[in-house]
Amino acid sequence: MPDFAPLSPAGDRHFDGLADKFAGSLYGGPRGELRLALLDELLPRMLVLDGQPLLDVGGGLGQLSAWFARRGHAVILLEPAGDMLDQARQNLDGLPVSFVQAPLQALPEHAAGPWPLIACHAVLEWLNDPHAAFATLAQRLAPGGQLSLMVFNRDALRFSNVVKGNLQKALDDRLEGTGKRQRLTPISPLRHEQVAAWSRECGLAIRSVAGIRVFHDYLRHPPANEDDWQRLVELERRYCQAEPHWRLGRYLLYTLVHDRRSPEETPR
Repeated sequence: MPDFAPLSPAGDRHFDGLADKFAGSLYGGPRGELRLALLDELLPRMLVLDGQPLLDVGGGLGQLSAWFARRGHAVILLEPAGDMLDQARQNLDGLPVSFVQAPLQALPEHAAGPWPLIACHAVLEWLNDPHAAFATLAQRLAPGGQLSLMVFNRDALRFSNVVKGNLQKALDDRLEGTGKRQRLTPISPLRHEQVAAWSRECGLAIRSVAGIRVFHDYLRHPPANEDDWQRLVELERRYCQAEPHWRLGRYLLYTLVHDRRSPEETPR
């Protein structure tokens, strides 16, 4: 039996049976540590936060839900994988978080809203139809509501393959994972231009964008000591919203605002 979940009937990659892998090798390692450290700095800068209710879509083990709950937000965490949700319940015990086991596509039935604040981090790239999923998120936003969206960056994946010597794969644009192996290469990595176009279609304005792990994932060797690690963190913080560096972040983090009267703003 494989130790990873097969694709769902809709062709999406869910993570049943992988809670321990996520907790250990991902969030328990430097990649996850850096991602969470950058979010801790960027979310208050990129969002207008006043304790409004939050819907955390595909919330996994609950790190993001915990961040918001500890700052006074009542949170609903929506997650399709049962073991992820069980571990999130343990991790978030005592915090104002409610839990719903359902995929993003079931939002109209389970968390219709409208919501003043939605977070959807590292979810769309695991879906067979991220375009339709994006529209579903936009439809759940209240007027003036904010969507904190983080997606796996296709351009960064291409650059990473070139750095590793996978030249023909990069030339052929064969970047997606199949979702049928244990390796966690997303099946639908996205480009900034796609997010911008979908935002226009759905009446959302891009208020802010940042790159997450602009430098870390391209290092030939990991930081040798704590001083080097702190230098790397400072570089990530300094350039995560600077042109042209943010465009090669492993993830792209957006604040999108529901306001059909506003033209799309220039990312900063």
